[in-house]
Amino acid sequence: MTVPSPAVRALSRPFSLGRLTVPNRITMSPMTRSFSPGGVPGENVAAYYARRAAAGVGLIITEGTYVDHPSAGQDAAVPHFHGEEQLAGWSRVAGAVHAAGGRIVPQLWHIGMVREPGQPPFPDAPAMGPSGLTLTGTEGGGRAMTRTDIDDVIGAFAQAAADAERIGFDGVELHGAHGYLIDQFLWSYTNHRTDEYGGDAVERTRFAVEVVEAVRERVSSDFPVIFRFSQWKAGDYGARLADTPDELQAVLAPLADAGVSAFHASTRRYWKTAFDGSDLNLAGWAKKLTGKAAITVGSVGLDADVLQGSAGPAGLDPLVERLERDEFDLVAVGRALLADPEWARKVLDGRPDGFAPFTHEAEKTLF
Repeated sequence: MTVPSPAVRALSRPFSLGRLTVPNRITMSPMTRSFSPGGVPGENVAAYYARRAAAGVGLIITEGTYVDHPSAGQDAAVPHFHGEEQLAGWSRVAGAVHAAGGRIVPQLWHIGMVREPGQPPFPDAPAMGPSGLTLTGTEGGGRAMTRTDIDDVIGAFAQAAADAERIGFDGVELHGAHGYLIDQFLWSYTNHRTDEYGGDAVERTRFAVEVVEAVRERVSSDFPVIFRFSQWKAGDYGARLADTPDELQAVLAPLADAGVSAFHASTRRYWKTAFDGSDLNLAGWAKKLTGKAAITVGSVGLDADVLQGSAGPAGLDPLVERLERDEFDLVAVGRALLADPEWARKVLDGRPDGFAPFTHEAEKTLF
């Protein structure tokens, strides 16, 4: 008789989040692909996600999808989560994942001041953010959002969440990380507002809180709402949203009170401690401070930084030790699942041999 390994036992357990029951603890991390011309996810996108679901991924979080606002994005091949044709495509994606035995949530996204002038899908749309500042703290050809802008964007997130439930998704994730729009409101470096949407750490959560509240008003009470956050920003891995647990609680507690079901703590290394004096990683602190479910992520299954060239498979013992002591609840896997669509099945079957290596140069061409 084969005795399951600790990794198999820990990762095979189901997990419930609202009305959603995930068959195991393995989640696919959202990764932008730019394979949806006109913002429409086609059969190739459905097959891409269904392939991972069929191979054992319990919960798929899709690539970022633009909400219905002209300034939300800057890539004509990134999928939209609005429009009849686009939503029909997403409905087929959800159906394919469900048929393969998986669960799926879309990541809803507005990039804010990351947007560059003249880019598609709406070249004339200005970049906008809380104070019109780029992630380098400079004016970047955009503008500060008016109250009308804020209301429009909040409404776009809420409509996208309502559409997600209507067309059969299992929940939604709000992209509040990496220096994109919601994170720009949370971060003191990019939010210099003097109205009710700026101020101290708690006051800077108001925009994000109103997004969550608006989403909650449009979906069922047990429909999962995941909130992704990070310390680091695009182009600045040393940036920090919070320097202490108390500062992190000031950000996360209002979001938990507003109706977030789970926090997805985006880090580049899951094993890195978030604050001095504790072994907890960022997801562990999110769970401890809020009592909400937490998803960890960051180089799971890899032995090196792929940004330096390539990476091979790595053992899961440190991850499993943290999972077994309930530091977090779900484990998001990114590039390892790009390199090897069968990664989850191999882990769950207790045969971690034969994992495909991953090279950064191949990232966008993998199916």
